Amino acid sequence: MAEDDVDLAALPDEELVSQMHDDLYDGLADEIVVGTNILLERGWAPDRVLNEALVEGMRIVGIDFRDGILFVPEVLLAANAMKAGMEILRPLLAETGAARIGKVVIGTVKGDIHDIGKNLVAMMLEGAGFEVVNIGINNAVESYLAALEEHQPDILGMSALLTTTMPYMKVVIDELVARGLRDRYIVLVGGAPLNEEFGKAVGADAYCRDAAIASETAQALVLAKRAAASA
Repeated sequence: MAEDDVDLAALPDEELVSQMHDDLYDGLADEIVVGTNILLERGWAPDRVLNEALVEGMRIVGIDFRDGILFVPEVLLAANAMKAGMEILRPLLAETGAARIGKVVIGTVKGDIHDIGKNLVAMMLEGAGFEVVNIGINNAVESYLAALEEHQPDILGMSALLTTTMPYMKVVIDELVARGLRDRYIVLVGGAPLNEEFGKAVGADAYCRDAAIASETAQALVLAKRAAASA
């Protein structure tokens, strides 16, 4: 074993979780898989592994991404490592019926085939504890409506990277309004050419500048909506 290799199995729980945060930050998928399995073997519940090891690790990644310390390639590596851990946990979480923060349907609008930013947002949302349904690129209004009906999410996320496709977001939101469905969903929009004014103009609940802000905004709006509903 090389000097800088860490024997994960030899670490007590608290140190192992801390090491997993570091491994997520460094995008080490294999180590995340090993750490996840060790915690499960030690009797940790799947939702505890998710929240304390993976979600918390991605929260740290998200903060440094927001603050310009980490950049997209590094965050994609971290998200990929998170995904490796999630592949182990997802079926176990389904079995136990562990509650997720909420559900998101996300996709790029019609005429637009850009998906790196949207995929990064999807990974960050999953890292924050959301169930994410990623419907891909070039989505017409019918695709969004079908996904909303099938999955009944808390949030609809739409992405556009072209100035020519941005206006299609309003087409989708207007159709939700026309069908009396708009109030059922929190609508988040994002993409390089957008800004806060555009988000307001098309009737979205929020414009998200990047994946870290999308994750923070999604959590805050879901919690606020639930608090309002139970008041």
